[in-house]
Amino acid sequence: MKRKSFSLFLTLALSVSFFSGCGGGSASNDTTQKTSSESTTAASTTSQDTTEASSSSDKIELVVWESKSGPDSFIEQAGKKFTEQNPNITIKFVNVELGDSSGQIALDGPAGVGPDLFAAPHDKLGELVSGGHILTTANSDKVSKEVLNTCATALTYDGKMYGYPISAETYSLFYNKALIKEEDVPKTWDKVKDFCNTFNSGDKHGFMMDVGNAYYSIIFTTNKDNRLFGATGTDTSNTNINSPASVEGMKYFQSLRDILNVPAADLTTSVTDGAFSSGNVAMYITGPWNIKNFTDAGLDFGVTTLPSLPGNDNPVASFSGTRAMFISAYSKHPEEAAKFGEFLLTPEMQKLRFDITGSLPSIDVQVESPYIAGFTKQLQYSFPMPSIPQMGKYWDAMGAASANIWNGADVQTELDACNSAILSQ
Repeated sequence: MKRKSFSLFLTLALSVSFFSGCGGGSASNDTTQKTSSESTTAASTTSQDTTEASSSSDKIELVVWESKSGPDSFIEQAGKKFTEQNPNITIKFVNVELGDSSGQIALDGPAGVGPDLFAAPHDKLGELVSGGHILTTANSDKVSKEVLNTCATALTYDGKMYGYPISAETYSLFYNKALIKEEDVPKTWDKVKDFCNTFNSGDKHGFMMDVGNAYYSIIFTTNKDNRLFGATGTDTSNTNINSPASVEGMKYFQSLRDILNVPAADLTTSVTDGAFSSGNVAMYITGPWNIKNFTDAGLDFGVTTLPSLPGNDNPVASFSGTRAMFISAYSKHPEEAAKFGEFLLTPEMQKLRFDITGSLPSIDVQVESPYIAGFTKQLQYSFPMPSIPQMGKYWDAMGAASANIWNGADVQTELDACNSAILSQ
């Protein structure tokens, strides 16, 4: 595989994505932009710090919540490496999926049966901070310098940093090279329609996506620089989800039903993942977490930027996210948990995580993959998911609206209802 320079290119791409998505708001000023040499030096320092054996002789078990299908294997392997360097500390993996951890910590944490660390997406940050469920980042100045600028900013709330960013991500357009040539992959959504009109036949589809997933459907609301919760993602009075630009974009989304005449209930993530994996779909929207799955399935595929909406030359804007490992406020071993959190940011562990999960590293480090370029290019047109507490209501509300719109419901009515649901007290 050809080695891709992940360092300067991805740092630049993520920085551009933040400023374009958040308009250079106050949050971006809290974190100084990093250079490649600073990141490498800081990462090396962290590696030295975390490789020193623990001075305590007390036996400690740290419970870590993570998802299956890759992240579990990473935590287990990283835990063994950590214990080799800190013999008195062992790591116990417990399966709590990423989408469930924020709700479960509110129940299990106070009950004394929760984890010491748990994985969650950065958009849950406001909810977790408001609930008092997580601790601030230990050595936050050092950690913020060693990770990519946007990852540090994504985990900053009211001027304080929380957690340890273990990966950066967005989604892009995957294409099956057996069904469509690289040079023929459409650059616009109108061209996607044209391709599908000649390609679709039986169970073969030119394009597919999880239409009821608000993580993906948001792309159709971003025309004319329309952004969820405003330019900085912090406007709690107006979601912009029912703005004229959003309505126009979601009407276009609804028109895609002409080339994918399948009800929303039959286009869930598991179904669409399976359809692409089985070789029945030419183009599919998903993220780096599926690289291993599709590779294991024997697919010859590529990754490129998302198509542009009518009237635009640039790829449509996507959500960018930071997956973080948070320290539970209920942990009895916060110092040891923080030490493990920093250990996960070392170059060795970031490369290991990429090799296992395909997730993009959160630090300035080189990795080998033929798919990196597609994601780094899309990251230039992405914007961070807002992390205010109101995001907790966005997912179900927009997911339901997207599914209903796909099935033929009135766009304005659905988006008005979505806006009201998100802003309701």
